Formats: sequence, structure tokens, C-alpha cells
Amino acid sequence: MIPPDMTVFGHDPWWLILIKAVAIFAFLLLTVLVAILAERKILGRMQMRYGPNRVGPFGILQSLADGIKLALKEGLTPAGVDKPIYLMAPAISVIPAILAFAVIPLGPVVSVFGHRTPLQLTDLPVAVLYILAVTSIGVYGIVLAGWSSGSTYPLLGGLRSSAQVISYEIAMALSFAAVFLYAGTMSTSGIVAAQEKTWYVFLLLPSFAVYVTAMVGETNRAPFDLPEAEGELVGGFHTEYSSLKFAMFMLAEYVNMTTVSALATTLFLGGWHAPWPISLIPGVNAGWWPLIWFVAKVWTFLFVFMWLRATLPRLRYDQFMALGWKLLIPISLIWIMIVAVLHSFGHKGIIENLIAAAGLLLALLAVNSLRRRMIQRNAPPPPPPAADARAFPIPPMPGTPAPRKEKADA
Repeated sequence: MIPPDMTVFGHDPWWLILIKAVAIFAFLLLTVLVAILAERKILGRMQMRYGPNRVGPFGILQSLADGIKLALKEGLTPAGVDKPIYLMAPAISVIPAILAFAVIPLGPVVSVFGHRTPLQLTDLPVAVLYILAVTSIGVYGIVLAGWSSGSTYPLLGGLRSSAQVISYEIAMALSFAAVFLYAGTMSTSGIVAAQEKTWYVFLLLPSFAVYVTAMVGETNRAPFDLPEAEGELVGGFHTEYSSLKFAMFMLAEYVNMTTVSALATTLFLGGWHAPWPISLIPGVNAGWWPLIWFVAKVWTFLFVFMWLRATLPRLRYDQFMALGWKLLIPISLIWIMIVAVLHSFGHKGIIENLIAAAGLLLALLAVNSLRRRMIQRNAPPPPPPAADARAFPIPPMPGTPAPRKEKADA
């Protein structure tokens, strides 16, 4: 295991820190603009249509046109809102999503204007916990937006979001525990350094599967977009918002998608390390090249978000909560126990973890099958159907005597 080198942080001059902060902010805004256009294009192709193709060459200026349109629209404020909280809620949603990117490593140590600095704003010994804490604050923006709107449907969307985040953050945090055991650190740069030879997506496949499911629920994306289910809640928590305030909620959603994708890249896909067989080429993990591998991995996850939206229907709320509490959390707890036992015996190979993952899957299938049999065995027999004079006559089953007709009264 490679210990995290925290000594490279904290020595940058103020102007270099400012440049890196502005670069991260610009990267997130540019990613959001491209992601909105790419999603509309991808959804169009998957649904046998073109998507945006009018504004600019091949429709590439559509996101810019949408932003200008939202900025020029009239910002309406309903009469019954709690105005201070109503105006603060969009900012509360957007700011934590941007702050979480401060500890994401985008590359190794490089030279910028003669200064050796890592392609990362800063790092902490508990950087992953910092990301969890900051992203969990973002839900307050959705909850307060729903509550301050003074309307029924936004309030229901805010309540759904709070329950959703609580449920899926537990599963997400549990999926991190196995990564901490193997890396021996909670520092993001240390976790990336520990994956120099083998990515954790191969060693900790169940943790990766749980995290990918939880990150879709955490960002309120289809098929888990229940806080803004337009079919049942009109528009959910942002029903009463318009103009730039509505745009900030959309910005928060796409920045959150980028942040959780970058965190998945950092924890499970080796961070900025080049994929095999590109990693066999000398020099691909040095200089500015790793920034390309990092962005490519992040966009792979963003494409999965868009693919899911075009493919899967929205879940019912009870199905969604059952998935989090009855499946993801138990799997995470059992997997942590298996990883801890394997780690204590010194087994860190891919084969041992794959065998353990297969054993976990078989055990869960066996327990589920046994549970269903017990439920069927103890279930009371269904009540006989009520007689209905308007129903069609049903012939008797083979071997049963036909019912006798009663004689009519004289």
C-alpha cells in the first residue's frame, strides 16, 4: 500500500490557488453545458429522433440559448412563499455541489508557471467524509424550496427528497467502508495512489454496484427522480420556481452528477490513472495526460446517467425505498464483513474477492428463496370469491359433484 503524500499540499501561492479554484468552477460549468446538450442528443437518438439541431452548427449552441432564455424570463415570486428561504434555496442546492469538487484529484503533480503543484485544489485526511458531509447539505436546498413555496406538491417533493437522501446516503457511505479498508486512508489522493496497479472496481465489485445505484438515487435522476415526478407532483420541489432560480436547480443537478461521477472515478476506477492497455505506454500517467483519462472516466458515468433516463421507467416510491433499505444496505453490511475477514487474513487478490462476491450473491439468493417459501407456507388461504348473480356460470372441476338445484316453492 502506498501511503498518501500530503506534503505536496499547502505550499501553493495565493494566485495559484485562485487559478485552480476558477479552473475547477469553469470545468464544472462547461461540463454542465455540454452534458445538457449531450443528454438531449443521446435521448433523441435512443428515441429515434434527432434532438437539438437548429441553434448553431448541428445544434451545439442549444445549451447557451436555453441559458439566455432562462436569464431573460421574468422571475415570478408567488404571494404565499417564505421569501428569504425561497430565494436562498437554489443557492443552497448549488454551492455544496461545487465545494465537494475541491478534494477531487484530477491529475498528478505538474508544473504551473514554474511551481510544482498537484492537479487538485486541496486534500484532507478525511476527504471522502468531507464530500459526504458537503453533498448532504445540498438536500436542504430541495427541502427548503419545497417547504417555502407554500404549496402542496412542492412540499411533497421536498419530503420525498429528504427521505431519499437519508436512505441512499447510508448505502453510499457503507460502500466506501470497503475502499477505506483496502486503501488504508480516507484521503482521495491516497486512494488514487493505492490503485496504481489494480483498480478497486475489480477487487470490490459489490461496493461499486451499490455505489452506482446509490449515486443515481442521491442525485434524483431517473429512474429515481421521485422528488420532481411531473406525472404525480406537477414538477415537484421546483414547481413554483422560474427564470434563473429554476436554472440554478438544474445547474445543481448536473454539477451533482459530475461530482458523484468524479468520486466514483476516484474510488473505484483508479482516478486519473490511464486504463489498461494504455497504461503500458511510458509517460501516460505523468504530466497533463492523466487529465484526459480522468475526464473520459467521468463522462462514461455521465453517459450511464443519460442511458438510464432513456431506458428505465420511474419506480414507485415504495419500490424505491424498499430497494434502499431491504437490498442495498443489507448487501453493504454483509460485504463489509466479508472484506474485513479477507483483509484480516491478508487476502487482497481479485480471485478471493470474486469468490467472496459470488458466495455473497448465492447466500442472498438462498435467503430470499427461503423467505419466500416461509411466507407462502404461513400465508392464510385466500378467501373464496363472493357470489355474483351477474357472473358467468363456472363449470365444476373434474371429480367434484355438481351443485344440486333447489326446487322452487309451489
